[in-house]
Amino acid sequence: MVADSKDRPALELDNKTEQGFCSFYLALPAKAGNTVRLFERSGGDFYSVHGDDAHYVARNVYKTTTVLKYLGGDASTGLPSCTMSRLVAETFLRDALLTQQLRVEIWVSDSATTAGRKIGLLGGGGGGSGDWKLGRQASPGNLQELEDVLFAHSGMDVAPVVAALQLSTLRDQKVIGVAFADTTQCTLGVTEFVDNDLFSNLESLVIQLGIKECILPVADAHRDYDMQKIRGLLDRCNAVVTEVRRGDFQTKDAEQDLNRLLEEETSVAARPEFEMKQAMGATMCLIKYLALLSDENNFGRYCLIRHDLSQFMKLDASALRALNLMPTTQLGGNQTMSLFGLLDKCKTSQGSRLLRQWLKQPLMNLDEIGERHSLVQQFVEDVELLQSLHNEYLRSVPDLNRLAKKFQRGKAHLQDIVRVYQVVVQLPALITALDGAEVFPELVRAHYITPLETCATELAKLQELVETMIDLAKVDHHQYLIKAEFDPTLAALEAQMTTALQAMAAEQARVGRDLDMELDKRLKLEKSTLFGYCFRLTRIDAACIRNRGATYPELAVQKNGVYFTTPTLRALATEHTDAAEEYGRVQSVLVKEVMAIVASYCPAFERLNTIVAHLDVILSLAHTAVQAPTPYVRPTMRATGGLTLVAARHPCLEVQDDVTFIPNDVRLERGTREFQVITGPNMAGKSTYIRQVGVIVLMAQIGSFVPCDEAEVCLFDSVLARVGAGDNQMKGISTFMAEMLETSSIIKTATDRSLIIIDELGRGTSTHDGFGLAWAISEYILKHLRCFCLFATHFHELTALTEEFPQVGNLHVMAHVGEVDGRREITLLYKVQEGVCDQSFGIHVAELANFPESVVRLAKRKAEELEDFSTEEKAKAAATGDGVQEGANRPAKRFTPEQEAQGQTLIKRFLTEFSRTPGLDGLASSEVRQAVVALKAKYESEFRADAYVQDVLATL
Repeated sequence: MVADSKDRPALELDNKTEQGFCSFYLALPAKAGNTVRLFERSGGDFYSVHGDDAHYVARNVYKTTTVLKYLGGDASTGLPSCTMSRLVAETFLRDALLTQQLRVEIWVSDSATTAGRKIGLLGGGGGGSGDWKLGRQASPGNLQELEDVLFAHSGMDVAPVVAALQLSTLRDQKVIGVAFADTTQCTLGVTEFVDNDLFSNLESLVIQLGIKECILPVADAHRDYDMQKIRGLLDRCNAVVTEVRRGDFQTKDAEQDLNRLLEEETSVAARPEFEMKQAMGATMCLIKYLALLSDENNFGRYCLIRHDLSQFMKLDASALRALNLMPTTQLGGNQTMSLFGLLDKCKTSQGSRLLRQWLKQPLMNLDEIGERHSLVQQFVEDVELLQSLHNEYLRSVPDLNRLAKKFQRGKAHLQDIVRVYQVVVQLPALITALDGAEVFPELVRAHYITPLETCATELAKLQELVETMIDLAKVDHHQYLIKAEFDPTLAALEAQMTTALQAMAAEQARVGRDLDMELDKRLKLEKSTLFGYCFRLTRIDAACIRNRGATYPELAVQKNGVYFTTPTLRALATEHTDAAEEYGRVQSVLVKEVMAIVASYCPAFERLNTIVAHLDVILSLAHTAVQAPTPYVRPTMRATGGLTLVAARHPCLEVQDDVTFIPNDVRLERGTREFQVITGPNMAGKSTYIRQVGVIVLMAQIGSFVPCDEAEVCLFDSVLARVGAGDNQMKGISTFMAEMLETSSIIKTATDRSLIIIDELGRGTSTHDGFGLAWAISEYILKHLRCFCLFATHFHELTALTEEFPQVGNLHVMAHVGEVDGRREITLLYKVQEGVCDQSFGIHVAELANFPESVVRLAKRKAEELEDFSTEEKAKAAATGDGVQEGANRPAKRFTPEQEAQGQTLIKRFLTEFSRTPGLDGLASSEVRQAVVALKAKYESEFRADAYVQDVLATL
């Protein structure tokens, strides 16, 4: 984000207050890592940040340090400070919590809080040394206290899932208990499982649930090594780590506390989840961290679920990156470069949240996948119904879960009731539209029509209540009022307001006659946010009221005209304002009663929200399938077997501007084509080919159509990837170490039902070591895992695997090499065919990248030397019966020491004579070249006779 530094509010403090605040700030307890503290000023009109936080805001918000002010001194001794307006602060908070994964504390003055911490709208100006208290705080997994700020003007399309976990060892096995919560859905979840040394199951869980924050117990010394591994795993998955006391994981009051929170009447002790001691301990920690028991509105609202890892395809962080599932800052603003960005045509926030969940939780149940495919097909084949539902019915549906929480907490307004009402009155038309489905009518009825009919019946009384009590005629004018006839006092007050408005209109007519100004076209009666009811004339027309201040007092001169009033209008405006304020006071009592009634419908709102979200995602998948450059097809799903894709395309790449995508076939079969080695030039499409297979498999298992002409897909229990360099020197992890860690995780996680994608393994170390590792890993996959694998490599020798393993196939990406003006030119065809790539194109690709000619010539010469040396060594090895000898990785010398010494002497003599050229320092570049040419002609015969010199000249 970038904010205009000119619009910064000024922080004006007297010397005493300034010194006091500096002392107070420096005495604050140390904050947790990745935390930003904001201080509210002037009743929430703007905020200030200080110390390191001020530098962070200056760099990341204003992009300049000139915005910094130093309290209590100069740049070397003072406290760095910076301010943000309310609007800039809200944008900053969204970025900090949702993108940068920071924690936030907002401090308010003591006068704005009650009972220590106030959970509500920020207020109070404060500024002294001791009148500040923590007003609100939030973290990536716990946004409850700032939801109103973060999502006031935008939808919540990311679920803030927070988890707690604890690790134990049972019979030499690592047992992990996890509890997780989504406060937007009022959901508590638990799971407990055995994991390996690399915690692969935990990584899959973090990916599946989209965990934003994880709470860990402060590690004991003997567990620290494992906890460090877990912290590294969470860091790879972009989850924030929060440490708490181990005592917070005690289960002493688990039954009592859960019974208060859960909506079920039977005791939680009767449920099998209660026997998960590690998970129950994590649950108690989570309840305390989220302070769920401190808000009575949470009682009886939560549901407890058990998460089963085997229900969904396993994905690790490497696969998430390799398949570009989610938008990242590296992808820039192009949303369609991620699979989520491509598929997210959802009209509702709840739909976008559910789509994220589906992408991270591909299904393993063939029947459930088939139902989703059938629902998508229904709308793919009925585009008119698809467009009608997508554009007419879902566009205006609000986030009903968030509204339900507002009703439960007593923070909703009449406008929120109207928004729910507008959804309810549309339900009959939505049901009628869905009833027209003809392709899979029974499925549409079961998933949507019947549940929607139930919701419509449950909410019918709410519709009657709203129509009886709320003045819907005034909603179009953005007025949300209880009907006046509902209460005698309100009726009397409305009559007063109506009389005042009529008198104002009469006053406008009188002033119009007096000034000879046409009403509404030239003389306007308006309600200004600053002045209330007043008159406005254009600045040209306003000449008629100049020098008549007693009769027509001017209020302001602005670009759009001159605002003025009259004594009569002023009195009438006051009368109207007083009546309106009294109307609001009387109405507020009635509104509370209405809110209490509406809050009782929250379970129905949540059920309706679930139906709408599911429909929105299905429509989004259908919309993407229909609107693709080449329409997607429904894949044929099999529980076992192979993978066949005809004319497969990468869904994200084919929609990019100026890209003509070349489709390719894919065929993997048990026993014959399990392991595919793909060779070919760099930039020719090897990586795209293997990644698109992973993307298509995942799309098929979430229930989407796929970008192919035909597709037959077997179920995979995991997609595991080793793609890209993956190095992160900032964390002390090299390219090669990252490769080995990711590959080790693949080997320990994969089963015979996995899909493994490996791209350029071994390039982080020497050629010989890299090839050796690539061969060994391939052999392990072939002998022990027996799963499908796509292996793109620059080690052409790896294609020899076919000689030992019949289930290995070789593919290569085609390239055409021809002669153009005496030079070899390479044309990348992006077509994958059977067989081995019989030549290397690295130097040709360097030419395409416009490398200097001298560099290319030297590269070609060195490549020839290495090839000659390799041939020599192979011949020696064959003659002696040994392998490659020690030192075989050093290039051979082409010249004897005597030849090198003789050639270097000749070159030195040439350069010495050239340095003695008269007036060399004053010669122009063209004259220098002439001198070189002349001297070279003198030495021409000696140069030709010396092979070493000729070799040197060839590289220049």
